[in-house]
Amino acid sequence: MRIADILAAKGSDVATLPPDATVADAVAELGRHSIGALVVSADGATIDGIVSERDVVRRLGADRHGLLARRLDTVMSAPVHTCAPGDDVESVMATMTEQRVRHVPVVRDGRLAGIVSIGDVVKSRIEELQQERKLLVDYISAR
Repeated sequence: MRIADILAAKGSDVATLPPDATVADAVAELGRHSIGALVVSADGATIDGIVSERDVVRRLGADRHGLLARRLDTVMSAPVHTCAPGDDVESVMATMTEQRVRHVPVVRDGRLAGIVSIGDVVKSRIEELQQERKLLVDYISAR
């Protein structure tokens, strides 16, 4: 299965905010969209960074009172691990595991084309395994 298959099922919409938006803006957007990460992008097409719930929580201990007013470019993770629509799900899952990231933006021709989460790749892998199981059961039953 390819990343493009996941995007075909879930859509390619990506929530973005510019680097000069505040952490408060990001927290509001994360809640509004019920998502775990936003791509930080000045133009909505190129990737400057990514900010996740994890980034916000990790900063709370160090800057409890001023965090919400800080600019995203001071708390975002960069550089960002990305993938392409043609990448296979297993390789992206391996990247997520090795790099300890839960969200990977999808880039096509240098432009933001979608985003996949660890939940998206696990769901697709489970569906793939269930399909393989069904094929094997059907094959065994036909003998």
